[in-house]
Amino acid sequence: MNTSRNAVLEAWMKEHGYSSNSLAEAVNSAVGDLTGRVGGLDGSSIRDWKAGRVRWPKSATRVALEKVTGLPATALGFVPRGRAPSPAPAPPPEGAVERRRFLTAGTALAAASVAPAFASSHRIGASDAVRLQQRFTEIIVSDHRHGGRLGIERKAVTLADEALALQNSGSASQRVRAYVYGCAAAFRSSAMWAAIDGRRYADAIIHMREAQALAELAADPAIKFRIWSHAGTLYRHMGRPVEALAANDVARSLSITRRDPLFASLALARQAAIQGVAGNGTATRRGFGQAQDAMERADPSADRPVWMTSFYDQAELDSLALTGYLALGEYEMAEAHAHRCLAALRPHMQRSKAIATTRLACAQLGQGDMEPAVSTAMSISAESAAHHPRVAQMLRSFNAKIHALAPDSSAVRKWSQYTHATRKESA
Repeated sequence: MNTSRNAVLEAWMKEHGYSSNSLAEAVNSAVGDLTGRVGGLDGSSIRDWKAGRVRWPKSATRVALEKVTGLPATALGFVPRGRAPSPAPAPPPEGAVERRRFLTAGTALAAASVAPAFASSHRIGASDAVRLQQRFTEIIVSDHRHGGRLGIERKAVTLADEALALQNSGSASQRVRAYVYGCAAAFRSSAMWAAIDGRRYADAIIHMREAQALAELAADPAIKFRIWSHAGTLYRHMGRPVEALAANDVARSLSITRRDPLFASLALARQAAIQGVAGNGTATRRGFGQAQDAMERADPSADRPVWMTSFYDQAELDSLALTGYLALGEYEMAEAHAHRCLAALRPHMQRSKAIATTRLACAQLGQGDMEPAVSTAMSISAESAAHHPRVAQMLRSFNAKIHALAPDSSAVRKWSQYTHATRKESA
């Protein structure tokens, strides 16, 4: 193994006044901003980087380092797996200071320009691909915070188009071209997910078809998995379980589910949720059991895409179980998974919290526990209740059911007063 020192990283740290310990702390904090869990680096981890013992950090750590420095990892002396080290370090890309301001300012949707940031004719390299990956990370962060917004969908489409424009702006190696196609597919899959979450299903289908074509050009099994798994969710929300199962079967058949039990777990959990909508209790229970077993076999330290590590964990598995059992009408089981999900959710998963809380209220109402159901529904943030399409629809259904069950009860009066006051405040 080549263990030549990373002199570029050492020089950057010296120039910016970072010790090994202080850089570890800064990267750990950036990992926390990205995933909701502070990173686990220490001074010895950074010394391994400087000594060349780690030539290419794992994905979440790498993106966090790029956020801290404002530079792509390749400009810091790191070498992607499968590539030989360059004889000289790549020069820093233009506008590094501006990118740093952009990355630390918050969500890309609030600050990014839609104009392409790439030269019209040049050699397309790893630094261009890294810029796209940074923007994809910002889309992921915004989705976890808000979800379903038309602005997220439009921004993701713009970035997919920008990635394709980049392909035509210059020459590139086959590996870089595949990576850029993968970025375009990832952006389109995020547009697809935003449309699903916002209940804009016709638009989601258009994004799905574009994403599938781009994923084939990328030949990336992870992004193929994401797209087909999203397709299964799309058809589940549309009430078409046969097509949902077929789409999710494509995701389950990909090689990545055999290599990584965490991908297998997600595929099994989504399959079980679809079986719940289809009314197949036996398959639902078996699927969630298999998903749990696969999750427990997964290596937590494995290198995975940021979109996967930022959302799929025990809380998300319980959220899918909540969905499946709620659809079956097994309200007690649904409530148990809701409480487990909410207890384990990472702080940045604000959209997921609103959805799980709404489903918890529905599960409590299904058991006839009207007072707890109303209290739970009232705890949902006013912004989510008003602006997240799935939450708003579920609350409309909740409202209709509670009025049908006991129109003159104190719980209904309390709920009616609350919704009336909330409507007045938002008017």
